[in-house]
Amino acid sequence: MENDKNEVYSKAVRAGKRTYFFDVKATKGNELYLTLTESKKSTIDGRESYQKHKIFLYKEDFEKFREGLEETLEKIDELNQSGDFRVVEEESDERFNSVNFDDL
Repeated sequence: MENDKNEVYSKAVRAGKRTYFFDVKATKGNELYLTLTESKKSTIDGRESYQKHKIFLYKEDFEKFREGLEETLEKIDELNQSGDFRVVEEESDERFNSVNFDDL
């Protein structure tokens, strides 16, 4: 991984063909943010390549992200213990159904 001047901390987690990178970085104004990167090794026509997907998480979203992740992991544990894997309706938040991308 390239050595960024604004990188404060980095943690790589290898999981099979995927590697997850948790990188804490600082803005020019010394605000911390997190990048989550999934890197997956693939072979196309005999050549190895890596597909990367990146998410940027800013400080104003840390707590909501943490809450969502913890709630989801707890639900996975609950489902694993109960053995009840039937598909349920996805919860939706009406605020996200009418996003105007011009407002972003």
